[in-house]
Amino acid sequence: MTLLALEHVGKRLWRAPHERLLLDDVCFELVPGELAALWGPRRSGRSTLLRIAAGIERPDAGVVRFDGRDLARGASVLGEGIGYVQKTLRDVEAQSVREEVMVSLLARGTAPSEAEARALEALERAGAAECAARAPRELDTAESVRVALARTLVLSPRLLIIDEPVNGVELLQRDGILLLLRSLADEGLAVLASTADSTGLSGTDRALALSAGKLRCGPAPELAPVLPLRRSA
Repeated sequence: MTLLALEHVGKRLWRAPHERLLLDDVCFELVPGELAALWGPRRSGRSTLLRIAAGIERPDAGVVRFDGRDLARGASVLGEGIGYVQKTLRDVEAQSVREEVMVSLLARGTAPSEAEARALEALERAGAAECAARAPRELDTAESVRVALARTLVLSPRLLIIDEPVNGVELLQRDGILLLLRSLADEGLAVLASTADSTGLSGTDRALALSAGKLRCGPAPELAPVLPLRRSA
């Protein structure tokens, strides 16, 4: 069953007096349990495509559907089915990571005790349970990514979108982040991530290469082999 579908999506960037084509007739589908990575060079339109897929930004042409619903029509499903990971954490004095993850639940009227329990569960799921009592400013880059994932997972999304999850993460910690995304997909989430290099393709079910506004499936010929990180049965 298709969860996310982009149908003939187009996007142009206008910066007078120039116009640049970012996305040209882009089509692809994502199903529950699938991990797809969008690969492309800098300024290729990867981040724009992810924002469009999340419903944050509208395309100039085409349709984006989530669970059959046109994202341009009706109420937004961002935070209510679609989880877009904001990797920047707020640095509020005296606020712990646990409280950072609780905020979105409290804003939705969840009781504090339930919000705390769900926040701790999400941190455990993201491999960041040991960060719960720390301040966001005390985290390294990999820990910040895991906490940002927990902050999104606490809302129980069906689709998870994250832009460059291993950007800035130390080399030895990257595999752990990629394995986490793989495990989330194995649990049934649809996961769409972007990457600027071939290392971010490890463990994916599908690689989507974006160049000159065009999207094609499968790793580009110049990419290094993708490492099989899916756990064996």
